[in-house]
Amino acid sequence: MFEFFGFRIARFLQKTSSGYKPLAHTDPDKLKKIIRPGDILLVEGNLRISIAIKYLTQSTWSHAAVYVGPDDNEDTDSPCLIEADVVDGVIKVPLSKYAGLSTRICRPVGVAPEELEKVIDFLNSKIGMHYDMSNTMDLARYLFPMPPIPVRWRRKMLALGSGEPTKAICSTLIAQAYQSIQYPILPTVSERVVLDEETGEDIREEILHIRHYSLFTPRDFDISPYFQVIKPTIESGFDYKNIRWGKKKL
Repeated sequence: MFEFFGFRIARFLQKTSSGYKPLAHTDPDKLKKIIRPGDILLVEGNLRISIAIKYLTQSTWSHAAVYVGPDDNEDTDSPCLIEADVVDGVIKVPLSKYAGLSTRICRPVGVAPEELEKVIDFLNSKIGMHYDMSNTMDLARYLFPMPPIPVRWRRKMLALGSGEPTKAICSTLIAQAYQSIQYPILPTVSERVVLDEETGEDIREEILHIRHYSLFTPRDFDISPYFQVIKPTIESGFDYKNIRWGKKKL
């Protein structure tokens, strides 16, 4: 019964939100040339579920997927992103799925090719997993009028899913993949004081701790100090002098 209602809600959440207009979007051809395997593609989203996620995270980004490369190099629209979809679970989709939407590339820095291969292998092994329907039940509640949610609770609201190992949501799946090679995203930081034997002075030392993957949201890859933000328009050789401005101001 729970799964039945979960899927009904999931299909409702996957409907396009009326009135959505992206402030900016990346040229699909430029995106295709710049994006690399292992890059995380953040998506603003134009679905009902996007409204809830953006509200809870106070962010532009409502969805995340990982570029793993096309299945067929000759097919220009071959599935090349792995994502966790509310209805279909963990699947592979083409870049064209997000054409016309605001997107952002977040690239891990300093990761060796063999480590990226491990991340991609991890994601490929999860294809077919179901989306966590407990998560959709929680998200659906934020589409209806209700008292404001305190900021300190919003992140935890996204971690209210069942947490079963056979289920996933988009950002937790990606967090697990990168944590599998111990790559940092947004670790918690604590300090300890150690004695410098040479000077005899106390030195403050930062200690990083891995945050549980269920607490990650799409915006975390954007604000993480360990992922480089890549903008295809700039990377493709942007020159503002080549812009053709219209005479009418909007």
